[in-house]
Amino acid sequence: MTTSTTTGPVRRTLSRGLATGLLSLGLIGGGALLAAGPAAAAVPAATSTGVVAAAPAALPAAVPAAPVAPEAPAAPTDPAAPSDANLGLSVNGVKPSQSVTIIIALTVLSVAPALLLLTTCFTKIIVVLGLTRNALGLTSAPPNQVLAGLALFLTIFVMAPTFSQVNDAAIQPYLRGDKTATVAFEDGSQPLKEFMLKQTRDEELALMTKAADREAPADRADVPLTTLVPAFALSELRSAFIIGFVIFIPFLVIDIVVSGALMSLGMMMLPPVTISLPFKLLLFVMVDGWGLIIKALVSSYGG
Repeated sequence: MTTSTTTGPVRRTLSRGLATGLLSLGLIGGGALLAAGPAAAAVPAATSTGVVAAAPAALPAAVPAAPVAPEAPAAPTDPAAPSDANLGLSVNGVKPSQSVTIIIALTVLSVAPALLLLTTCFTKIIVVLGLTRNALGLTSAPPNQVLAGLALFLTIFVMAPTFSQVNDAAIQPYLRGDKTATVAFEDGSQPLKEFMLKQTRDEELALMTKAADREAPADRADVPLTTLVPAFALSELRSAFIIGFVIFIPFLVIDIVVSGALMSLGMMMLPPVTISLPFKLLLFVMVDGWGLIIKALVSSYGG
């Protein structure tokens, strides 16, 4: 009984001492943690991989640039003197440039159909060939392409001397740089003008001069090209129609004879053209019609 009564107070005393010691240790540990808190917050936290993130570098402060004063405008300069280079239109022994030559060639090609029709013998030849085909009673044989090609080469054959004079008097000197474009045009138009004057009647010249309300020139050589070209075309058409009339006469006689024969036989429903066409072709081949016509056309320009 004495032992149990003495151990009770001893245990209570030991329990109080142990609780007091634990409480003191807890207070001491909490104070240490509170003291270490600000220092631990300054240390960067470790990542899951154990790598510590680096703090971003501070950006430099932007320094505004100083404003630049505007420059004064430059004073206008005098125009430079023209250089000695040219496009080839000067004389002085300088050949025309390739660009100028190409421009002139394209211009000539653009007006070539009008020049071919109105300043050469092409109009007369093509009209005579067309009237010959109509006189035979044929509508598409020979075709238009054949007639045009034949008329073109006959025109080149007849106009070859004139073209040669134009080339020698104007084209070659201009390409060598011996003549300007104006002088070359005047010299080159003279042979062509002489050819047209030989084939133009005075009546057509007077008609076009009166239509233009101009005074009659003292000499045929003084007629301007603007009057000579249409007068020449009218003269060519007149000559072509006269030749066509002469060609139509023998074929017209054949048509009349065939029509009279069919009427006398009572074959009024049979077209006379069907019967007369073979006889026309036979007559035309026997007399060498194409040769006679071409010979007459070429010889009309011989004088």
